[in-house]
Amino acid sequence: MAAMTIRNIPDDVHLAIQARARRNGRSAEAEVRAILEAAAGRPIAGLRMGDELAALGKALGGIELDLERPNSPMLTAEFT
Repeated sequence: MAAMTIRNIPDDVHLAIQARARRNGRSAEAEVRAILEAAAGRPIAGLRMGDELAALGKALGGIELDLERPNSPMLTAEFT
């Protein structure tokens, strides 16, 4: 993989990246990689549909699902 050095980053931008990284639970370096991947049009590694759905539910204040499991026993699969 390639390496890159970026000089003369304004202090306020650096602080904003560090804060964003903390919110997303990753290092500042990992946060910058995620920002660059998104800007380049490449999907962010490790992003999963379940994570997005959970974030959506949290943003909506939670979602209650009234689910009932069937009482009948499960059938085993037979492979011949």
